[in-house]
Amino acid sequence: MQPPIDQEQAIKDETHAPAWVLDLLLGIAVTLVIALVISARQGGRQSPDALAYLFACAFGGLMLVRRRFPVAVLVLTMFLLFGYYTLDYPAIGLAVPVAAALYSAAELGHLTASIVVSLLLIVVSTYFRLREGQPVAYLLGYELVSTATLMAAAIALGDSTRARRALLAAQKETARLIEQEHAYRAEQRVQAERVRMARDLHDTIGHSISVISLHADVAREAIGRDDEQARQALAQIRTTSSDTMRELRATVKLLRSPTSEQPDRSIASLTNLSSLVQNAAASGLQVEVHLHGELAGLPGAVDTAAFRIIQEALTNIIRHADATRVDLTIGVDGRALRLQITDNGAARPGVITPGSGIAGMRERARLLGGTLVAEPQAAGGFAVNATLPLEDAQ
Repeated sequence: MQPPIDQEQAIKDETHAPAWVLDLLLGIAVTLVIALVISARQGGRQSPDALAYLFACAFGGLMLVRRRFPVAVLVLTMFLLFGYYTLDYPAIGLAVPVAAALYSAAELGHLTASIVVSLLLIVVSTYFRLREGQPVAYLLGYELVSTATLMAAAIALGDSTRARRALLAAQKETARLIEQEHAYRAEQRVQAERVRMARDLHDTIGHSISVISLHADVAREAIGRDDEQARQALAQIRTTSSDTMRELRATVKLLRSPTSEQPDRSIASLTNLSSLVQNAAASGLQVEVHLHGELAGLPGAVDTAAFRIIQEALTNIIRHADATRVDLTIGVDGRALRLQITDNGAARPGVITPGSGIAGMRERARLLGGTLVAEPQAAGGFAVNATLPLEDAQ
């Protein structure tokens, strides 16, 4: 479906002048041309008087409302022409008085009306002129052809103008929609990046706060009773705080570098898995890592997602599970990376809550075309199983 055409705006774009100014100039031109033809006194038994020139003004005056009422202007022009010839004034032809009205109707999309009025004028004029005894050969061989040609030219010019404006309007609408689509996609990319950063901050800070909180409790209970244990707990708090600040600085750096197309994944990578294991061990968990396959060459998105899933799973265990042992299995078989994180804690229904980060882990897996299942084990404890395809992330 073609977009509606704003005729006045289209004309202003083409001519840099308001439509009413052009209509006024056209009306003046029509009046002057018809008045000039009348003054030539070609035929007719009635000498031109004020009424004859008033007809010329009427033909021109109709041009002022041609855009609002194109069909009405065309019909009134036809009846004015019939009235003029009824009074037997000098000949002014057929095409000249109606050319502007035919053009206007075709320009505004009334092609059928233009053709019907043209045919009606030609048929009526030919009939009466044949009755008057005018030469058939001259009338049909020359005048009829020239009149029909001029009328057809006016109609064709108006219709081509309409088609050109419709094409320009369609091109402008297409350009607007493309620009709108680009803006929407850019907004979607920004939103996706915000969601990714929010997940990263949640995983990083949530894990760090859990570790810091645990060691703060240890330090509080050990002060005055076991100073060495208190110092170790405070040292772990300092290390965890430093690591967290390092990740936050990396995030801020990314935010300040909008031209960077790829986020820095050097921190959130399985190459730094040992830091997660050490933090968990410092929190009292015994973590056993079982690696099957090579981690080198993993797609960056899979590498980061796997690291964050492990980080969030360990955070949940520290917060909720009361576990002492965690088994972490990482398998790479060329088609997918598979994770299994199990603990020997007390699995409770309350663990699976929106705030526990499980929804975020599932979302990370889903975005890569993978799956993640988090559920209690029949023998006790809790298990997180994730599959991250490698091919979709290339």
